Amino acid sequence: MNHTYKVLKSDIELFTAALSQVRVYVVQSLGEDFKSVVDYGGTIEKFSPDSVKIAGAYYIRNQFEFRVDVKKDSTGM
Repeated sequence: MNHTYKVLKSDIELFTAALSQVRVYVVQSLGEDFKSVVDYGGTIEKFSPDSVKIAGAYYIRNQFEFRVDVKKDSTGM
C-alpha cells in the first residue's frame, strides 16, 4: 500500500490544517530509516513555535513530524 502524505513544517501549514480541520497524525523518527506513528491523532487544537496540541496531547515540534494524507487528485495542502 502506497501512502501519499504531506509533512507540516511551517506555521502557515499548521494553521491551514487547523482551519481545515483535517486529521493530522504524529510520527517520531526512531533512527535513520525507521519511523513510528505515535498517534493517529485528530485535528490541531492549538500550536506554538514549540509545540502542537492534537486530541488533547501536546507534542514538541522539533521531536515529532506532523503529517496529513494527500489524495492524488488533490491540489490543496
